[in-house]
Amino acid sequence: MATATLPLTQYLPTTNADGLPAVPFTEEQRYLFDTRGWLAIPGVLSEDDIVEMRDFCRRLKDDPESIPEHERSTVGGPLQKLTDHPLVVGFMNEFVAHASLANEDCYGFRLEGSFLTIRGLGFNNFGPHGGSGLLNFPGNSHTYHVARGSANSGLTRVVWELNPVQAGKGSTLFLTGSHKAAFSAPKSVQDPNSPLWETYSCPAGSVLFFTEAITHTGTEWTDEENDRVALFHCYNTVGNKWHKWEPPAPVLAAMNPKRQTLFRGVYCQDNLIKRDV
Repeated sequence: MATATLPLTQYLPTTNADGLPAVPFTEEQRYLFDTRGWLAIPGVLSEDDIVEMRDFCRRLKDDPESIPEHERSTVGGPLQKLTDHPLVVGFMNEFVAHASLANEDCYGFRLEGSFLTIRGLGFNNFGPHGGSGLLNFPGNSHTYHVARGSANSGLTRVVWELNPVQAGKGSTLFLTGSHKAAFSAPKSVQDPNSPLWETYSCPAGSVLFFTEAITHTGTEWTDEENDRVALFHCYNTVGNKWHKWEPPAPVLAAMNPKRQTLFRGVYCQDNLIKRDV
């Protein structure tokens, strides 16, 4: 008698390190992310979390010595629970995780980069980059792979907006769908006011997902009422590494063992071929 083969998804964790159930994307959210390459989800965090996290970010930037060493990081203190927020785990299980290398105590994806940005009026980092990830060679991480009924986002950015964001006043810009583009972006996108750019607005406590395979850029912050206070996390599959970043050792040591699996190492070696001349 043939034995039924269980799907690999059985190995994916159903909870995060805090025991909260993973929240998968809805059918509509999944479709929109796949076709557009980015998706902003408003109002994910509670007001209490927003206030605590925003205050922590200010201290981290302006007075880091006031924070205990084992919390002094963009993945430490109250920010730690954003690394494997239930919505993040649900997304990564769908678009990034390597299921056969995961279980209830171990994630099938990695967090390989993290930084905080606090941008005031006039800050400008316009510089379009990325795109055509569907056609990129494997190995550079900026890829987007598809098969009928599934997709892998490769290197993926998750941005937590801790202040309100108004569209057209400094929010991240995207060439929607360019992660699957066969052609290079037109020269007109060098103008931040080009109608080809799309963006978003959201209240504080929202989260933005986008594949690094899409053409995107920051732009000038022109909001006179609020600074941009945002956490940028970058995720990858367990076997790939792009950023030269590691969490501080004291911060990692203080984490729940399951959360520590977000930072598994990747073995890399320069293979120098020696030939007799």
